[in-house]
Amino acid sequence: MARIPRQPHPPGQPAEMQLFTTNRHHGGAPPFADPRRRRALRRKNNPHDGVDSRDRGSSYQRRARTRSPAETAMKVMVIVKANADSEAGRMPSAQELAAMGAYNEQLVAAGIMLAGEGLHATQRGRRIHFGTGTPRVETGPFGPAGEQIAGFWLWEVRSLDEATEWASRAPFSAGGALELRPLISAEDFGAAFTPELQQQEQRLREQLDRA
Repeated sequence: MARIPRQPHPPGQPAEMQLFTTNRHHGGAPPFADPRRRRALRRKNNPHDGVDSRDRGSSYQRRARTRSPAETAMKVMVIVKANADSEAGRMPSAQELAAMGAYNEQLVAAGIMLAGEGLHATQRGRRIHFGTGTPRVETGPFGPAGEQIAGFWLWEVRSLDEATEWASRAPFSAGGALELRPLISAEDFGAAFTPELQQQEQRLREQLDRA
């Protein structure tokens, strides 16, 4: 796995968002957010990866094969909870940026990190409320701060316990909070997820992977 160079944090981002930027490539994109960059990284480290067109799944799934199936039993979203500082746009220190960069490198080296992004404060966001008529658009800020989201990771791990162990190592200061939410898998839908719907999902994944 090539080591990911750390980049200077962009101005005007809340603290939690900037903490994720320490694990980015040139151009500001996170290491696994762009499928083309993911494929380029895989080809650089394993020229045979992704060559067989019969092995086309989602790019997230294909990257996770750096671990055996027994080691990648579930996907988990790790949600960074917002607080008063992130909602106010407080900037992190150089020490905080360096600590988060080192942590992200550990996640990538362990083969569990699929993506990671930070979010602007809710004052720059919108909510869409659906009812019986025209959807209603609400502009931020939204409160209270502790109920909002400041960023996320997407991990593929053996178990929720493994995700909990890794999340407990995150270099957040007192008052920080993370929430772990397992992603729904195809098996969770049961019979409602018909073969036709499964084929449709597979086509969409292949289209995303080629984008």
